[in-house]
Amino acid sequence: MNGTRAGVATGLALYDQAATDAAATIIARYSTSFGLACRMLGSRPRPHVRNVYALARVADEVVDGPAEEAGLTPELAGRLLDELEREVLTAIDRGFSTNLVVHAFARTARECGIGPDLVEPFFASMRTDLTTTRHDAASHDVYVYGSAEVIGLMCLQVFVNAGAQHPVTPSPELIEGARRLGAAFQDVNFLRDLSHDGEVLGRDYLGLSAGEDQRAAVCDRIDADLAAAAAVIPLLPADCRRAVTAAHDLFAELAARLRACEPDGGRVRVPDAVKARVAARAMLGFAPRDVRA
Repeated sequence: MNGTRAGVATGLALYDQAATDAAATIIARYSTSFGLACRMLGSRPRPHVRNVYALARVADEVVDGPAEEAGLTPELAGRLLDELEREVLTAIDRGFSTNLVVHAFARTARECGIGPDLVEPFFASMRTDLTTTRHDAASHDVYVYGSAEVIGLMCLQVFVNAGAQHPVTPSPELIEGARRLGAAFQDVNFLRDLSHDGEVLGRDYLGLSAGEDQRAAVCDRIDADLAAAAAVIPLLPADCRRAVTAAHDLFAELAARLRACEPDGGRVRVPDAVKARVAARAMLGFAPRDVRA
């Protein structure tokens, strides 16, 4: 039996809610900044965005430490990613998975029009982390598309389609903005985690060995991507704009601090008081921060 009984979810409705709750728990445990921005989303897109990021977080953990700590070899981790990708694609087709995080993502994918064209590049980039330790410009761009830009595109599908009877394709302007914002987020993370990625994970995503000129070029690229994304945020549905503005501005603040700091000055973060000001500014409806000012 499905639906509700005396106001309480039963059957598939109960299972769906349990899956959504599991995804929300993962986000709450792993990311305070993202969790803050996500809470600013309207009730229509919020659970779906959590579902997207929860799956991405689980896949990321296969390649970024926990799986290795559990004793898995890179070869076995690769097989786990393959299995997870097949499970996700099958769940999108069937509408059900015994894995709660996969089930939550599949529900979102079916409702919002997220298909293999976005899922497959994501898993391809995750597998790259098991085989590639140093990226050049070309492999960086391919990796960033799969690991970050497609996540932005998945979220855009949610923003446009959550609750709609039939999913539609977002406008080219929104697609470009989503990709640029995802790329900016990823490059900020690369720059912030440079020491950890190199010393702990043995990876070099940015190739900054040539010094400050390359670092400045990365910062300039981040600012250009943030500016391009900011220009289209006003085109988003109203119940998404404040959250996306907050996320944009948090990363803009982090990018500015990274540009100003010494390369070996330790891990840069945005203080909680500054995060609160950024969130308050977004909630009041201010436009995204102008990184060119």
